[in-house]
Amino acid sequence: MKLMIASDIHGSAFFAAQLLERFAEEAPDRLLILGDILYHGPRNDLPRDYAPKKLIEMLNPLADKLLCVRGNCDTEVDQMVLKFPILSDTAVIFDGANILTATHGHHLDTVAAPMKDGVILYGHTHIPDNSLKEGIRYINPGSVSIPKNGSVNSYMTYSDGEFVWKNVSDGKAYDSFKL
Repeated sequence: MKLMIASDIHGSAFFAAQLLERFAEEAPDRLLILGDILYHGPRNDLPRDYAPKKLIEMLNPLADKLLCVRGNCDTEVDQMVLKFPILSDTAVIFDGANILTATHGHHLDTVAAPMKDGVILYGHTHIPDNSLKEGIRYINPGSVSIPKNGSVNSYMTYSDGEFVWKNVSDGKAYDSFKL
């Protein structure tokens, strides 16, 4: 199973177009979006080419390839226009060897901890992360459209227990981690 993992698109049609170019190149089984798809949120500046309606048109044709969890900027109104579910707070993915728990990250402290040596995938902070806390691996792809703390516009791939962080603009890897 190959996943492409992204978070925090925040309505940017410009960066979503780049992400979807990488999606076509990478040919993963699914694109896992860790929330904050259409709306930019009150604390963020408008991302480049903020166009939620255009983004809807870009994502809806891929409904059968998308797996999403709800971000703090995702609402029931957003679900009314999207043809794929976005309102689940978590998703659990088993690849045959590893259990990945996906969440947005704004309620990270309330996510039921997976078994020891589990992985929690999260977004929300807009900062790539790979940290180990109390036997649980926390992994964040960063933000597609509004990176913070000097990070780049990014996403990740996951296959055979390996996470690879990549730049959205050109798909070049800049970090990796093997479970």
